[in-house]
Amino acid sequence: MTGGQRIDLLGVPKEQLPEVWKDLDMPSGYAYGKSFRTVKTCVGSEFCRFGLGDSTGLGITLENTYKGLESPAKLKLAVAGCPRNCSEALIKDVGFVAVEGARWEMYVGGAGGAHVRKGDLLCTLDTEEAAIHITGRFIQFYRENARWLERTYTFMERVGVDEVRAVVVDDRDGIGAELDERIKQSVDADRDPWQEAVEPKTANQFASVVASA
Repeated sequence: MTGGQRIDLLGVPKEQLPEVWKDLDMPSGYAYGKSFRTVKTCVGSEFCRFGLGDSTGLGITLENTYKGLESPAKLKLAVAGCPRNCSEALIKDVGFVAVEGARWEMYVGGAGGAHVRKGDLLCTLDTEEAAIHITGRFIQFYRENARWLERTYTFMERVGVDEVRAVVVDDRDGIGAELDERIKQSVDADRDPWQEAVEPKTANQFASVVASA
């Protein structure tokens, strides 16, 4: 079990992959390609005495809503049930942190790899529904305006948090409804390529190219 809420199956020979996927009958974790990844969470208010919000619940809804969505670069998300930030939400492409008053702080443009960057505080939201909505609008704005392979932390530094907030949260340019509709169209068209790959497309698709000794 990984910290990114995935199950790693390491060392499976590729010729066995079709049968493995048939047996599992599970969606892939999208740990490949340029797409929306699984959502990391802490245990939240349901299981932690410090929790201020249901981080697992919001994380599950976020993942089920936007899973696998293609983007200019990978999108890593996390939800923390309190400012202790056990799920590292402050250094994700999109992160939510529960605060007093049953509210959610939304951070964007964080990074935790070779270039560590704390995300910019985009807004504070009153409901989980608003968190899901603004997440989709931000992702669509990013998808339409980022350069290929440009992570959100570079995108935010180039565009600026004030500009992103004005467009995504305040709808200054009046394009919010259009962004909402286009992200919905992409979500509705989503498919899991691995669940379609249980039957090889060609006879040698999953055949080993290295002869055994």
